[in-house]
Amino acid sequence: MSDSGYDLRSLTGKLSQVVGEGNVLLDEPMSKHTTFKIGGPADVFVIPEDTGELESVLEIVRSAHQSFFVLGCGSDLLVSDEGYRGAVIDLADGLLSVGYDGHCMTCQAGVPLKEASEMACELGLEGLEFACGIPGSVGGACFMNAGAYGGCMADVLESVRTINSAGVLQTIAVADLDLGYRTSRVRKENLIVVEATFRLHRGVSEDIRARMDELTVRREQKQPLELPSAGSTFKRPKGFYAGKLITDAGLQGYQVGGAAVSMKHAGFVVNLRGATSADVHAVIRHVQDEVFRQFGVHLEPEVRFLP
Repeated sequence: MSDSGYDLRSLTGKLSQVVGEGNVLLDEPMSKHTTFKIGGPADVFVIPEDTGELESVLEIVRSAHQSFFVLGCGSDLLVSDEGYRGAVIDLADGLLSVGYDGHCMTCQAGVPLKEASEMACELGLEGLEFACGIPGSVGGACFMNAGAYGGCMADVLESVRTINSAGVLQTIAVADLDLGYRTSRVRKENLIVVEATFRLHRGVSEDIRARMDELTVRREQKQPLELPSAGSTFKRPKGFYAGKLITDAGLQGYQVGGAAVSMKHAGFVVNLRGATSADVHAVIRHVQDEVFRQFGVHLEPEVRFLP
């Protein structure tokens, strides 16, 4: 397992007592849990189904001095070909409850943003339309202040419930989340999102649906959704657009192995067929080097790397 030498059988046994044997998997291919469809096996893959189970899983893993990673939809993640030496805690298959109290909508961390926006539409609540095509989870969206088409999580959040490194549950108001471009207090302090509460506004479901349909069409026309990717590969550099810089550098179609810069949108590195993590890394490095050489602009990856 990992360098800690902790007994794998003991760890999985304790985890199974909490979440059930069916929710603890060994050597689980991470390619099955990322939108890139890339990644080697995780030593242990565990699926808690509620907040209590999540707290217990975290306590067990931390007590074992074991490395762990909390996974949402895997939509902004590139996992190494060697996989992950430790425990991956999967929220996207367990923490999936959505509630509405007549004022606010609350979603657990594993709820896909698409489903959250669909639920808001059904309830006649506007504000989450921008999220209808973002392929991430609510927890991941809070982590990085996800956004698109002029909207972002900072515009719609009321509060977020998190677990800190000491295992303490806390509710943080949006004003205290330090939400910025692709960053947040959640990210800076390595907090774990349990659920998020949205402050939305009453609207007309038909109008909300029309806006979502419009954004979906725009996304389908401009983005390479037909191929596996992790969404936008690079953050937007100040004063520029990553896609235009990459296009102007003549890098559309640049390919290493099964990974390439999309011909449809240069801001995306895509998995054409059977790409490895090494292939993607090579494409990213080349794009960074060429854009910096030609324009003096450093492109910072928006994709997260594990490990």
